[in-house]
Amino acid sequence: MNDSQLLRYSRHILLDEIGIEGQEKLLAARALVIGAGGLGSPAAMYLASAGVGRLTLVDDDTVDLTNLQRQIAHTTARVGQPKAASAALTLAAINPDIEIVALAERAGAARLLALAADADVVLDCSDNFATRHAVNRACVAAKVALVSGAVIRFDGQVSVFDPRAPASPCYSCLFPQDQHFQDAACASMGVFAPLVGVVGAMQAAEALKLLMGVGGSLAGRLLMLDGLNMEWNSIGVARNPGCPVCGPAAAA
Repeated sequence: MNDSQLLRYSRHILLDEIGIEGQEKLLAARALVIGAGGLGSPAAMYLASAGVGRLTLVDDDTVDLTNLQRQIAHTTARVGQPKAASAALTLAAINPDIEIVALAERAGAARLLALAADADVVLDCSDNFATRHAVNRACVAAKVALVSGAVIRFDGQVSVFDPRAPASPCYSCLFPQDQHFQDAACASMGVFAPLVGVVGAMQAAEALKLLMGVGGSLAGRLLMLDGLNMEWNSIGVARNPGCPVCGPAAAA
């Protein structure tokens, strides 16, 4: 690290659990963020400020006026622009020393697998079950840790699915892909703006810990937030031995 980096990241370096070694791991790390909206905005902004060496943002949507109530990586002047490109401008302003790759596309299965295989951690900041399952399948196949978050109305949740750990469940163990879960759209259900910041920041925290190898992750636990009463609940999530994504049958 040069003198400027030592100063920029000094508050991390002062932490015994991180130090120079941990910060250097972040500088060499590659993170993939799926979705540059409510969750992806704070998650990517914290990853950028923390010095993650390469951030890849994937989002095929454009900035809409209704996004600005909660998607803090975007501005009024960027309405109509691709979200990936808009977020990239914000991240570059925060930390010009990192590499930012903005992909304005809806990645299919093969593309997601290639992107996940080229990352050290993946953050699922999408807003629908189809994408979440597709990202999960890619992460299981690539054996890369997935940090998943979701928010609707006043409720949020976050967890880690780490295929590198034999006992860790995958997203499909918790929400089986053959069961029907109805997506609740923000346009019809609403979302309390600060909650996406809370959950997105927690996704960033889990990702940074995984990249540095410090602390314990949320693998095997689902952390849920009732934002209306500001209460946290945590439940254990076991691996499903019959899971068609991460179970023995899938590997056969």
